[in-house]
Amino acid sequence: MIKQDCLRRFLFTELGVRGEWVNLTNSWQTAKQHQVADGIIQQQLGQALAAVVMLAGTIKFNGSMILQAQGDGAVRTLVAQATHDLKIRGLVRANDAVEGTTLPDLYGEGRLVLTIDQAQGDPYQGIVALEGDNLAAALETYFSQSEQLKTRLWLFANETHAAGLLLQELPAQQHFKADWERIEILADTITEAELLTLDAEQVLHRLFHEEQVRLFDPEAVVFQCACSRSRIERTLRALGREELESILHERETIEVACEFCGAEYVFDRIDTETLLAKEGISHESQTKH
Repeated sequence: MIKQDCLRRFLFTELGVRGEWVNLTNSWQTAKQHQVADGIIQQQLGQALAAVVMLAGTIKFNGSMILQAQGDGAVRTLVAQATHDLKIRGLVRANDAVEGTTLPDLYGEGRLVLTIDQAQGDPYQGIVALEGDNLAAALETYFSQSEQLKTRLWLFANETHAAGLLLQELPAQQHFKADWERIEILADTITEAELLTLDAEQVLHRLFHEEQVRLFDPEAVVFQCACSRSRIERTLRALGREELESILHERETIEVACEFCGAEYVFDRIDTETLLAKEGISHESQTKH
């Protein structure tokens, strides 16, 4: 049986190339059940989640990696997030009409933003134009322009699984051009059905059975949303007393739903006054005469 919901890293021990394989099953099912999307749009979210898990696995950090695709086309916003310990969540917002399957067809004029938000220190952000046939191509462009590392990705998603394969040259061994080209040609023979249904050992044997490959232990991937009542409270405080009182004037409560997991947070007048009091936001005007 295929190992589900895990990331497997691998290394070509005699070459300057590393790789990653990922399978999302239960985590993918949980992530997409909170999103209103179907067909090609749903596949975009699955591919993005598979991609962000592998991208998070290429670096050492403490925090989260966020992939955002934004445009003026049918798909307005796509967000996929993975923490350093591979907790994932994602969302997609799109119009009803979708025509075509390439990135320009789906997103129109858009951009791809990769953000590394570390627990300590300032976030790092890279931006490239959202161009190409698919998300894999756009991410390859990002690595070519921002990291100057040869990188290839294969991303697929269907109703039950999201899966990905990543190859990347090692920074210290960029001169092994012939080795990279051979591995790339072999990997390019992978099919969507194979990547979605075979486990890491089977994929590596299918593609690279004549190479020396070291496969590392699986790392579990789970869906877990980072939302909480305290985070929502901070967001509401940022709106200010006047805005919150305006909302409460129209309705009895302030209701906030998390776009990632569907959790609902409700604040009545007493809750709202309590959270404002925590920040010392009083009824008195701050204007000096």
